[in-house]
Amino acid sequence: MSFGRPPSINVGFQTNPPDRGSFPLDHFGECKSKMTLYMSCLRENGSRSTPCRLLSKEYLDCRMQKGLMERDEWKNLGLANLGPEPNASSTPESATSSVASKNQ
Repeated sequence: MSFGRPPSINVGFQTNPPDRGSFPLDHFGECKSKMTLYMSCLRENGSRSTPCRLLSKEYLDCRMQKGLMERDEWKNLGLANLGPEPNASSTPESATSSVASKNQ
């Protein structure tokens, strides 16, 4: 027994992997512009995510397209009711303007 440190509790301790696997960092900044728009939206809305859900969907779509996360259905991510799927032709400006029009 040693004093000053917690007892050894390594017996039977197991770590659990994340529910959805790994979430690799975006080292090359492939989705940074969408992440920046989403973070700006959160700042403008006092960290309330509801007005920023469309931007969140576009960010996650970018990550799925670039292989930075496993592709999943929108209903499993809680984003199925936001309208059409984001695609490469949608621009960040159109997403920002649609979010701004919803806030009015």
